[in-house]
Amino acid sequence: MHSLCKHLSQIPTMRPSIFVLVACKSFSVSEVERVTSLINDSPFPGKPLHLALSKYIQPAALSADFVENVLGSLFAAHSNGLKALEFFRFSLRHSVPSSFSFEMTLHILVRMRYFEKAWEFMGDIGKTHPSLLTLKSMSIILSKIAKFQSYEDTLEAFERLEKKVFVGHKFGTEEFNVLLQAFCTEREVKEARSVFQKMHHRFTPNIKTMNILLLGFKEARDITAMELFYHEIVRRGFKANSSTYNIRIDAYCKKGYFGDALRIFEEMEHANFPPSLKTITTLIHGSGIARNINKARQLFNEIGERNLQPDTGAYNALISSLVKCRDIISAMEFMNEMEERHIMHDNVTYHTVFFGLMKQNDVEKVCDFYKRMISRNFVPKTRTVVMLMKFFCVNSRLDLGMEFWKYMLEKGYCPHGHALDLLVTGLCSRGRLQEAFECSKQFVERGMRMSDSLHRMLERYLQQSDSPDKLKELNQMIKNLHSVLPPSKGHALAYSFTTAIKDL
Repeated sequence: MHSLCKHLSQIPTMRPSIFVLVACKSFSVSEVERVTSLINDSPFPGKPLHLALSKYIQPAALSADFVENVLGSLFAAHSNGLKALEFFRFSLRHSVPSSFSFEMTLHILVRMRYFEKAWEFMGDIGKTHPSLLTLKSMSIILSKIAKFQSYEDTLEAFERLEKKVFVGHKFGTEEFNVLLQAFCTEREVKEARSVFQKMHHRFTPNIKTMNILLLGFKEARDITAMELFYHEIVRRGFKANSSTYNIRIDAYCKKGYFGDALRIFEEMEHANFPPSLKTITTLIHGSGIARNINKARQLFNEIGERNLQPDTGAYNALISSLVKCRDIISAMEFMNEMEERHIMHDNVTYHTVFFGLMKQNDVEKVCDFYKRMISRNFVPKTRTVVMLMKFFCVNSRLDLGMEFWKYMLEKGYCPHGHALDLLVTGLCSRGRLQEAFECSKQFVERGMRMSDSLHRMLERYLQQSDSPDKLKELNQMIKNLHSVLPPSKGHALAYSFTTAIKDL
């Protein structure tokens, strides 16, 4: 998959216009951010997005890579799914987007539970551009239906995909594996076993099928059931592969049974499966969970000895182990080493170090590290945004909370609703009602739904401050938004608003 990060090393020193970029058949991250901001900032549902897109984007600029990067940015920004869909359809009028662009658009839609639109979208693409339909797109919609709807709904969705979307395509073992994985990734391993028992006579299982079910037991944190199923795999005549061993090693590491993980690691080597970088990275994580930092360092040093090259994931595993052992200084030194070796920091890198600094209750170091992240133009993912926003609000640094909010908007992102809950609650509790109102307005204008709890709280504060005009304006915006969005069924992420604000 392509992503925005692959272009980070190509940022020009001066920001060219999109017309210059068209001429040189290239584009910069700043242009992706500009179009992402254009989409997110466009009033919704007030103005048709395609008018703004037609005004500011030349059709020749819509290369497959550019469309991919904009949609990837919209996905990371938790943007409104209907806006992402409109951008995709706009690009479709001028070029043929890639399967990745289709998958991103579909993912944004189903993450926000726009299932009717998602089915309509898949049906249209199946008729006009069937080559864009992939196993990944099938996995995206089935996984979200398994998460948000019932077992029966998921089976019906699989049948609908087979008969009405992937028309003319004969479903086989790979499609069956996608269905099983949809249940297993949501830790619904009992449902996955039921599907396996019901349908394995129709779809001949392979070792990947068995590994998916093994993964389900691992995700459910049931070591005993996982090992019993592993022996069932062997009894059925399947030969374990490197993925089988990696799943078992990861399961033991996450449960803190590091000695057992090393035992399986030895089994893996004796079976002539040379460990991959992923295997070593998993063991480094396991060392950290076991608080065995010496073993973590040893395993990290072995990466080069095994003719492998450490990547961001390997460094993150070591940094995480150091943080778990309260050695923040060494963790940050390894961050510096990553920069020296031109290995990119990602959200896990920043989140891990922020978590370690917060555990030390050192407000100034957290704030300094935050400024370091911002100076590198890095935009963190949702869980890090929420963690930082809560930290700023709890520690009376609403100045940084507001600065962070504005930074995210400038980068074209619309911070997740949980971040808004925290920031607005903090602002209201300190009498900064105008700023709370403006942040809420910016959020709703971008086509995002406020939580009911936050709306009720803000409504109460506005009534108490005798601001009927502001309350009327906000309520009208919310009413307009709800007229085009599907009924709310709560936040898509399992996160407690009460938990988020309990320390404010």
